[in-house]
This record gives sequence, C-alpha cells and structure tokens, in this order.
Amino acid sequence: QVQLQESGPGLVKPSQTLSLTCTVSGGSMATSTYLWSWLRQSPGKGLEWIGYIDSGDSTYYGPSLKSRTSISRDTSNNEFTLQLRSVTPEDTAVYYCARVRPINYGSERPPVDRGQGTQVTVSS
Repeated sequence: QVQLQESGPGLVKPSQTLSLTCTVSGGSMATSTYLWSWLRQSPGKGLEWIGYIDSGDSTYYGPSLKSRTSISRDTSNNEFTLQLRSVTPEDTAVYYCARVRPINYGSERPPVDRGQGTQVTVSS
C-alpha cells in the first residue's frame, strides 16, 4: 500500500520560497500512471489543487498559482517536491501531497492516497 509523507518548514517568511518534499513508499513513481500532486486547504476554504507531475515529468499547475509554482521529482529517491515562490500570508494552509488517477485530479473530495498534511504558516 502506498504511503506519502510531507516534510518541510512549518514557518516561512513573506516573500520567501516555500519548499516541501513528499516521500513516497510502497509504490514506484518511475513506472506509474498516477499524477503526483500537491494540494492545500486553508481554514474555511475548500481544497485547492496546486498542480502535479506525472511519470513522464510533465507538469501542470493550476491557474491561480501557476506563476509562482514549480513541481519536480527525484525518482531515485522516490520523492517529489513543491516550490511556491514569493509567499504571502494568504498561502498559509495545510499542504498535502497525493497520488491520484487522472480522472480524479481536481476532485472536491480529498484523495484517498495522500499524506497526513503539513501546516505551513507564512508570517514574519
């Protein structure tokens, strides 16, 4: 059974870059038809899908964050990373990494195969 675990700083200063890593176990990223995704949820708001990277290294970013987002992967370590540049307090949220089938990307329902989430606060 696949397991995903987010890691990274819990506090980021405004204008800095938020960097998170997702470590995947129990499943290979190299030969997979899944989309390795990042999403977030702020208090009182629904899920916001940030973007994904697939097994061919193609990426997709949601329009609201596209100009500030990069997703990459390291198949040798079975990890993928999120970088969100020029953060503001509006980027404060619980961030999740997930493995989803293409048909389920963007769903309002939380993905089944996801990490436990990591709280990121943007504050000086």
